[in-house]
Amino acid sequence: MTTIPSTLAAIALAALMVPAIAEEPKKDAPAGEPAKEAAGKHKPKHDPAKVFKKKDADSDGFLSKEEFTKGAKDAAKAETAFGKRDKDGDGKLSMEEFAPKPKGKGKKQK
Repeated sequence: MTTIPSTLAAIALAALMVPAIAEEPKKDAPAGEPAKEAAGKHKPKHDPAKVFKKKDADSDGFLSKEEFTKGAKDAAKAETAFGKRDKDGDGKLSMEEFAPKPKGKGKKQK
């Protein structure tokens, strides 16, 4: 009978520790201190220009659907994302179409 309360206590303790474990420290932050991002700023995980150049296998300055979807974990999602980004419908992505826009930019205000 004492194993159930002990198990529940262990689960509760583990649940409390998850947020602390999930925080990744900044590369320049001292060990053991959580990373603190500037409020409202979003840093891309990867430099879009470097990713674009790496994916542009034929170095023509555009990404074809094949180049864009190559290596994708979910090909269907990658194809959908390609279609949404290909604003001019020419079947290829320019750097402007590929790179994410900063949040809040380009949205129509009511």
